[in-house]
Amino acid sequence: MSRSGSSTKSAYIHTDTGNIVSRQSTITGSQNIVLAGKCILRPGCILRGDLRRAGAGGPTAPGGKEGGTVVIAMGKYCDIGEGAVLRPGYKTYRGAFSYYPMRIGDHVSIGAGSVVEAASIGTGVEIGRGCIIGPLAILKEYSRIADGAVVGAGTIVPSLTEWSGSPARPAGQLAESTPELVETKAKTSYANFQPE
Repeated sequence: MSRSGSSTKSAYIHTDTGNIVSRQSTITGSQNIVLAGKCILRPGCILRGDLRRAGAGGPTAPGGKEGGTVVIAMGKYCDIGEGAVLRPGYKTYRGAFSYYPMRIGDHVSIGAGSVVEAASIGTGVEIGRGCIIGPLAILKEYSRIADGAVVGAGTIVPSLTEWSGSPARPAGQLAESTPELVETKAKTSYANFQPE
């Protein structure tokens, strides 16, 4: 396969805020997804902004303003792996099925093939390859989920801990230097990203 400039550049869209989005990714309900900037969305990843709470947003918001609702909000320097799926968490409350927005902090990496339905993913969280993060789970800042782990619905993963297994359980503590290491890794990964 040729690595000429024109064919390489056309595989990704570069936005004004520095996001690098694969043309082979699937983004539904893009009006309900906010990327803060300098994020990488790799081939085959799926972001489901079309799944939202019934009655939320709609054609007019309170105060008569036009607009939808934010379903997925992602911070800066996030890296979404090949084939990863991000969709809002859900639950049935008093007989009503409802989706809940997903908030993702800065410097988050989500490995290839992972399925994520968390309510909140804190800054600096690293999710390995092939993980399942259940509906409405909360992953606190600078936590790490090992490859293949299954985090159950509603689980709260504390800061600076590593979880592994199925179902996922605490596997260890992370070093106090983790925040600096994760931030440096995320920025370096973005700066060195070369579309294939």
